[in-house]
Amino acid sequence: MARITDVLLDIEGTTSSITFVHDVLFPYAREHLSSFVEENRQTPEVGAQLDAARAALLELGRPAETDDEVVAGLVGFIDEDRKDTALKALQGMIWASGYISGAYRAHLYPDTAPALERWGQSGLRVSIYSSGSVQAQKLFFGYSEAGDLSSRIHAHFDTTTGPKRAAESYRKIAEALERAPATILFASDVGAELDAAKSAGFHTVQLVRPGTEVASGHLHAADFDAVEQLFPLS
Repeated sequence: MARITDVLLDIEGTTSSITFVHDVLFPYAREHLSSFVEENRQTPEVGAQLDAARAALLELGRPAETDDEVVAGLVGFIDEDRKDTALKALQGMIWASGYISGAYRAHLYPDTAPALERWGQSGLRVSIYSSGSVQAQKLFFGYSEAGDLSSRIHAHFDTTTGPKRAAESYRKIAEALERAPATILFASDVGAELDAAKSAGFHTVQLVRPGTEVASGHLHAADFDAVEQLFPLS
C-alpha cells in the first residue's frame, strides 16, 4: 500500500450527525431565506446566486421572474433536498449569521476532533468534500461544538468540483491536492460516493454510524479510532 498522505472526509453521517443538518441548519435557512434575500438582494454575491437559481428553475421547467418567485422555488428545493449549488451558497450565507450569533454550534461525533488533532500532528493533511458549499463547510468547522477546528482542515471541496458520485470528481480533487489517488483515503457513510472514489484510485472506508446502511466493496469502521486500526494514519 502506498503511504497515505491525505484524508478526504465527508461531513454528514461521517464527521457529524445527519440530524444536525436536517433538524437545525435546513429549518434555519428555510425560515430566514425570504428575509435574507429581501435585505441583501442588491449585493453582488446574493444577486449572482439568485440569477443562478433562476436559471436552474427554468431548466427544470419552473420559470421564476421575480425574486419572490425565485425564493419560492428555492424553498421547494429545500423541501425536495435538491443539491442545487446556488441554494447551497445562499444557505451558507444565512447559516453564517446563525453561527456568529450563537444560535447553534455544529455537531461533531466525539471521535472527530481528537482524530483531526492526531492526524495533523502526524503530518497528514485532512480535506473536506461535501455537498454543502465551501463557505458552509468552513463555518461548520469554525463554529463546532469542539471549538474552532479551521486550522485542522487543509482544503475544502463542494459540488462545484463535480458530483460526489462521479469518479471524475475525485480525480479532480487528487489533482488539486497534487497527490496520487493511491495516497488519499476517502471516508464517507454513502456507498455510491465510496464506489466513485474507489474507481478513481482512492483508498476508501465506510463510517458506519447509527442508522448507516452498510455498503459492500469497502472496509467498514464504527468511528475514526477504528479507521486507524485499518490504515496507518497516526
